[in-house]
Formats: sequence, structure tokens, C-alpha cells
Amino acid sequence: MAAGLALASLGGVAGHAAQPASTPTSTPAAAPQAAAAPGGVSNTAPTTAAATPTANPSSPELAMDGAPAMTATPMIGQPTNGLYGLQPQVTKNGVFAHWMHNSILVPTITIISLFVLALLFWVSFRYRKARSPVASKTSHNTFIEIIWTLAPVVILVLIAVPSIGLLQAQFKPAPSGAVTLKAIGNQWYWTYQYPDNGGFEVTANMLKEKGDVAAGERARTDADGPKLLATDNRIVLPVGVPIRLITTANDVIHSWAVPAFWIKLDAIPGRLNETSFTIDKPGLYFGQCSELCGARHGYMPIAVEAVPPAQFAAWVRAKGGTMPTPGKASDKVIPQPGADGSAAKVEEAAETANATGPVENVTTTAPATTQGATSNPAGAGNAGQ
Repeated sequence: MAAGLALASLGGVAGHAAQPASTPTSTPAAAPQAAAAPGGVSNTAPTTAAATPTANPSSPELAMDGAPAMTATPMIGQPTNGLYGLQPQVTKNGVFAHWMHNSILVPTITIISLFVLALLFWVSFRYRKARSPVASKTSHNTFIEIIWTLAPVVILVLIAVPSIGLLQAQFKPAPSGAVTLKAIGNQWYWTYQYPDNGGFEVTANMLKEKGDVAAGERARTDADGPKLLATDNRIVLPVGVPIRLITTANDVIHSWAVPAFWIKLDAIPGRLNETSFTIDKPGLYFGQCSELCGARHGYMPIAVEAVPPAQFAAWVRAKGGTMPTPGKASDKVIPQPGADGSAAKVEEAAETANATGPVENVTTTAPATTQGATSNPAGAGNAGQ
């Protein structure tokens, strides 16, 4: 189990290393595109009608949305070919978890494994038939039984103390003034909303390779990020400001995971999950959906640009959003997908109103019903109920 946990947390994935690239001087804006194969199926999701329109499409601040304004840094925020270990962490929880993994879990696992291996060799040598032709009839050793019962308990307690603290910190509510990011999983792309900043949306699809794009589509470059991780639209978050992450889904269970943030939060239809984190360093960080969600599960990546707060505010205004009062707690209602206040329901109501016209309020008389008593005697039947 220990080996499985270590392998699951590896930051290195063969063949996905990004190469450094210079920032292009100008990159034409590209519309959202479908992800890779299978062909003939699109996962492009238009922004809903309820979203705030972009205020200034020509603003240079929007370059970080659909063009590589910030290039990927090798070994930072992405898998690296041949690298053994966790990705460098840029959140406080991630730094603590990284230390715990390297300083507590790995040494403990190593010592226990070597100790058990040494015992196996010693028992095989000491109690082999040539050395002990007459087998021992010893059935109990109270001292040894106490040791091998208490020792694992003590080890687990020592590991549990920092583990519980880390688990508690991962689900600590966001403080006042946090930036709310709502991530909505779809088959197979991500939609993002900024409820505290005017409600505008960003839809992110995976960038396809040069040989897979159709006419007019933008192909992935090294500046966009690694293969299978680069997106046509990145999300932007401020550095040093608490982030309130809310996840949900429109169809099946997804999972929003960015290893460098030490974040993996399931996105479940009909439910809002929440966590918080603070990014300590500017940069470009990648992740993926980490819940098996269908045939194209591997084609819904995550790309986050962490920028200084002033640059984030300029990006929000260019998007047509607004900056809330500093330090004020969020008062925005964040409905679940399909709820009456959700963007999809608002758009559906608008389409219905356009098609049928306004509905006048009228007063109707409630129909008369005959209902039997709730304590009818036995044998009276169910008439009237």
C-alpha cells in the first residue's frame, strides 16, 4: 500500500515534459475548440447567456486567456520526464505535505520494510532444518507479543498527528476576501465561473496537436504547455490571496486536481464541494481530471496562471467583471447545476419567455378534493383517500 501511495503521488510522467520556449510577440485569439479524438465529436461549450460579456476583447490582459502570455517552466507545475518524487509545491498545505512525505512517510516505510526483510532472512537462516533438526514447541512469548502489538500502534499514532492536522487544513473554510472560483466538470471539458467578480465564465478545452487540428484552429505549442495538458483558455488566479474553490459537475463525477497546489477535489452532480488554498508563487501550473469520467477522461486538462493581484484585477476588468470590496465576505449565492438560480435555468427561462411571450399572473380556485379520515376503522376500506 505504501508503494502504491508513493507511485500515485509521483510528479513525473514519461513523455510529457515541456521544453522552455520564448513568449511570442503576438498570438491571434482563438475560439474554444474540441479536444482530441474520437473524431466527429465536439466538446466545445459556449459561454452561457447569463455570463457577463467581455468588456474589452482587445485588451492585452486577455492574452493570458487564450495565448501563451506566460510560458511553462520546466519541472514547475507540470510532470517531468524521469523525475522521481512529488512536484514542487506552491501552497502552504502542499509544502507541509511534501515535507511529511519525504521526512516521515518514506523513512518510516523504508525502516519497516528493511526490518521485516531482515527478520525473514534471520528466521530462514536461524531456524532452517540443518540448524534446528528438532522444531521448537514454543507457542507463546508474552514479551514479543506485547512488542509487536504496541509498536505498530505507536507508529500509527505518530503518523496520525500530522496527518489529521493536514487533513483539517485542507478543508479549512476560506477567510473573508477570498476569490471564489467555481469549477464545473463536463464531458469532457471544464467551465469556470467567478461569482464574486461579476459572474463571467471561462470555458477550457484541450489544445490539439498540430497534425490533429482543423482549418482555423490553434494547435498546441511548447509555449502553451505539455502535450495533453495545454488548454485553449487558461484560468487566472491571484498570488497571495486565499482562493475559495467550489466544484460541481453537469453530468458525471469529475475531479479537479492540480498537484502543485496539493488539490484534488471531486466534482459531483447536484452537490457543491468546497476547499481553500493560497498560491505562494507566480507561475503556470497544470492538472487534469483525476476521476474516471468516460471515454475521453484523459482529455480535460487544467491550466492555471498565478499572477500578482494587480494583474488579476486588470484581467477581471478586461473580462467585464468587477472587483469586490477588499476584505468583504462573499455574499453571492452559488446554485448547483440545474437549480432554479443556475445559469442554465436562467438561460432556459429566457428562451421560453422569448418563444411563448410573458405569462400573466392569474388567480385560480383550488380544486375541491374529498379526503377520508386518517384513522378509519378496520374494514371501512380506503374510499375517499
